[in-house]
Amino acid sequence: MEKCLSPSQIDEMICAEIPEKEKDPETYEAVKKFMMHGPCGEANPKLSCTVNHRCTYQFPKSLCNETIIDENGNPIYRRRDDGQEIEIRGVNMNNGHVVPYNKSLLVKFQAHINVEWFTRSRSIKYLYKYIRTGEDQTTAVIGEASLSKTHDEIKMYLGCRYLTAYEACWRIFRFNLNYKEPSVQRLRFHLENEQVIFPDSTNLEEIVKLPGSAVTMFTEWMETNKEYEDARELTYSEFPTKWTWHAKEKQWARRKRGKKIGRIYNAHPVSGERYYLRVLLNTAKGCTSFEDIRTVNGAVHSSYKSACHALGFLNDDKEWINCIKEASRWASGMQLRQLFATILRHCEITDPNRLWESNWETLSEDIEA
Repeated sequence: MEKCLSPSQIDEMICAEIPEKEKDPETYEAVKKFMMHGPCGEANPKLSCTVNHRCTYQFPKSLCNETIIDENGNPIYRRRDDGQEIEIRGVNMNNGHVVPYNKSLLVKFQAHINVEWFTRSRSIKYLYKYIRTGEDQTTAVIGEASLSKTHDEIKMYLGCRYLTAYEACWRIFRFNLNYKEPSVQRLRFHLENEQVIFPDSTNLEEIVKLPGSAVTMFTEWMETNKEYEDARELTYSEFPTKWTWHAKEKQWARRKRGKKIGRIYNAHPVSGERYYLRVLLNTAKGCTSFEDIRTVNGAVHSSYKSACHALGFLNDDKEWINCIKEASRWASGMQLRQLFATILRHCEITDPNRLWESNWETLSEDIEA
């Protein structure tokens, strides 16, 4: 599926609403039978997706009048509050419970087919995960028929694994089952006091009471800088080369073996202060607080954008030139053109012509492709 689509184009292929029964009875019945999630949560605590009386897939979803793309590039599908409901096991379910689907595929195959729009690298992981979830398993019993009323269940049980031909060949030739080089640590970051992310349905009082909710990989980086002098010699992205993150204990520890590089999560140019914070993190070393990050030559700036100006990052178009060149390693031609237009519209460009000329080869090759 084409990556870069407008909300209206997404609506043409993906729907997350209950059709009107009178106008489209065939699709209505297919949605009712295959595409309604639940009931779960409080309505059915025993369902596998329910943990602590909440759905782990965040159903029901929030209702909205139109499809939008959030600042992280993820779609929020149109789910209008149009009064359409389907009763399943005594529970009335609205558009918030619909799993996104494509009408043509759903009606043709009469099966649960979840259709999503992905633009990020995790979509590759999503597909790979489902292809390699594991082979089918079965339980078999081998033994003689007996009229005895006593049964040894342990003796009767035999777990079997089905090995497909392609995996058998792969193992016979002793190819690697998995391999990754170099190992990469993805580094999360956030603005001050914005480290907790939760769905709309979450109880805020419970979030506040969660132990360690204020402790993150990013805040612990600053705490480690406070305690160890040699840690201050590294930028945030360089940190995993010498330190390793222990998620369970939520702390950084000195690396004893292995190699790993760090990659800071992406931030879109229109995400405001979050984007400028990421710009500063690429060069800032030894920061012990959020205030430290936006301090330049002893002066504390009121915003990360102001600090970027003081450091000269935004005095020319070098930052935007590097932004396009970095994106050219993974983005499609349409994505690069959209990024170029976004920078022209939302960012402070000193010389648009020079920005185009500096990336002419990258942009022109993708436009021709």
